[in-house]
Amino acid sequence: MEEKKRNTFTGSLGFVMAAAASAVGLGNIWRFPYLAARDGGGIFLVVYLILSVTFGFTLLTTEIAIGRKTRQSALTAYGHLRAGWKPLGFFACVVPMLIMPYYCVIGGWVIKYFWIFLTGQGFQAAADGYFMAYRADTWMPIVTFAIFLLFTVLVVLGGVQKGIEKFSKIMMPVLVVFILGLSVFSLTLSFKDETGAVRTGLEGLRILIVPNFKGITLSSFLSIVMDAMGQLFYSLSVAMGIMIAFGSYMKDETNLHRCVSEIEIFDTGIAFLAAVMIIPAVYVFMGNEGLKSSGPGLMFESLPRVFEQMGTIGNVIGAVFFALVFFAALTSSVSILEAVVSSFMDQFGLSRKAALSIETVIAFVIGVIVCLGYNVLYFVFRLPNGSDAQVLDILDYLSNNLMMPAISTATCILIGWLMTPDTIIDEVTKNGERFIRKKLYRVMVRFVAPVLLVILLLKAIGIMR
Repeated sequence: MEEKKRNTFTGSLGFVMAAAASAVGLGNIWRFPYLAARDGGGIFLVVYLILSVTFGFTLLTTEIAIGRKTRQSALTAYGHLRAGWKPLGFFACVVPMLIMPYYCVIGGWVIKYFWIFLTGQGFQAAADGYFMAYRADTWMPIVTFAIFLLFTVLVVLGGVQKGIEKFSKIMMPVLVVFILGLSVFSLTLSFKDETGAVRTGLEGLRILIVPNFKGITLSSFLSIVMDAMGQLFYSLSVAMGIMIAFGSYMKDETNLHRCVSEIEIFDTGIAFLAAVMIIPAVYVFMGNEGLKSSGPGLMFESLPRVFEQMGTIGNVIGAVFFALVFFAALTSSVSILEAVVSSFMDQFGLSRKAALSIETVIAFVIGVIVCLGYNVLYFVFRLPNGSDAQVLDILDYLSNNLMMPAISTATCILIGWLMTPDTIIDEVTKNGERFIRKKLYRVMVRFVAPVLLVILLLKAIGIMR
């Protein structure tokens, strides 16, 4: 595809909204609050913030700059940078292909829960076994998965400006308004338990923001650093081909360094607000025990019980919450799908419709298998990290825990040692812009980031605990 014909975002706002929308996904809502509550509250927040402006900044800057420099998506960009490195682009394209199906399956679960709360039947979801029974059904999860996939396809079909950019400019403000409103509401909650003790939302906020040094040792602090790095790594949508694709749509005159800073602010801000929205509410109605849930267990089991405890208004709050989660999941799934579609277009010279059709069929087939993994194709597989897994968990482990750290490590080696950091620095400053964190970038991409990524990978395969 010739550069002059390549679609671009209309400007820096369109790029930042699209990139931030990609970063704001399920990880911010169902993993960040749990880690913040478990890992010492304010300690985790400070560590996360420091890593965001160092580790996260390095990976984000590198991928966006690679995309803009080559005007290619992940599948072909690495080969354009250096001969012999195209296989890395292949793996960077496989990652979103693995993530897309199960992400849309989870998006289908969100649709189901939004619908039952919207129709006033949300308290059914608070019953023990409801979530497991829903997933065990043969057909309904496939239907909701297909609906979510269709929403995603329709946005990507519109292209870069009329589809992804326009959608992101609308959805990001909606997400911010929703999450701000629910965060304020969460802080106003209070509940008297059977012993007469009153728990308040402000007490839950204190758990989130006040550092808890009880039991903190050097080993546990390093574990917090790894948790924060892992969360940040997945949250920023790096190593999925997304930021390379979006970078390839960025105009040359756009200030790349400033855009990265704005994405960091959006991602960290939304993640913090998600914690403010969830932790106080869960603490008020379920106490400290409720804060031990994460992932699907937090969103589809613990939170419905919280909404039930709210009484009549619980159905309304539940509907608003799952609408927010739906928008967050959709903005991320759009970017995941675009990463694959863009790669197919660049590699094979396909039209957007043709590339989208191929990936939609692939995602649908794998997504159906994921749905059936909880019933017809049910089995339990022990992962190297010691956890039991079904089809969805295996895909998540392969993409998030193994391939993504490996891809980012290889990228750091390529840029930091084989091509030198000036490859990226020159792209960032091509219009004479100031690169305030230039010295930091050199150190991070060559030394610190690769080491941290290798440690993250070793933890994933069970060598380090």
